Amino acid sequence: MSQSFDAYYFRYGCGQPYERTPAWLNFFSEIARTIQQTIAPRTALDAGCAMGFLVEGLRDVGIEAYGVDISSYAIQQVRADIQPFCWVGSLTEPLPQKYDLIISIEVLEHIPKRESERALLNLCQATDDIVFSSTPLDYREATHFNVQSPDDWAEQFARQGFVRDVDYDASFITPWAARYRRSHEPLPRVVQAYERRFWELKKENHDLRSLVVEMRSQLAAQEQTLNALHAQLADLSSLSPLRRLRRWLSRK
Repeated sequence: MSQSFDAYYFRYGCGQPYERTPAWLNFFSEIARTIQQTIAPRTALDAGCAMGFLVEGLRDVGIEAYGVDISSYAIQQVRADIQPFCWVGSLTEPLPQKYDLIISIEVLEHIPKRESERALLNLCQATDDIVFSSTPLDYREATHFNVQSPDDWAEQFARQGFVRDVDYDASFITPWAARYRRSHEPLPRVVQAYERRFWELKKENHDLRSLVVEMRSQLAAQEQTLNALHAQLADLSSLSPLRRLRRWLSRK
């Protein structure tokens, strides 16, 4: 499978060419800064690091970061001073050490389902804290063998004792990104957290729907007023200037 992720893939398979451009570097630098500000791990692994952009971003903000990727081509493109911290390897193989945080961004959908389950197990065995993103939408990409919905991934994490941190907003990565953490909380407390967050989102959705209905009513009233004004203008335009003036004055 590593042969799939060659120069051609990184040129044409990532939406825009995946190379050392300001757009990609700024994207991963911002992710690194946000992780440092909101989680502040001492050590981190980018699982599926490609060309190491996130690894260098994390190291630039003081995090002892490492990266692994199945593509030998991608690892060859890693910045020279970062190359000692990145290696070619498969996530289906056990990781060499424990990390405070593992980040996996748009990787596991590229791994067939049975192998991805083994990869997820390996990630969970190497940390207690995972920031995870895997597209639930893009079936068109040829190497997306394993597109799953967020609830499917959440179930797999739960089988390993990880639950979603409902108070952590990982949307700075993708809209579907989430943080999963090993939980030793009793089930009632986990359920309470999920229900609290569900209620907050449900109320927000209700308030937004109410706002839309209110705005539609206001627009309808404004439209009626405009229609009445247009009718008056059309009526006035049919009169001679003198009669128009008299009629207008009679309304005063």
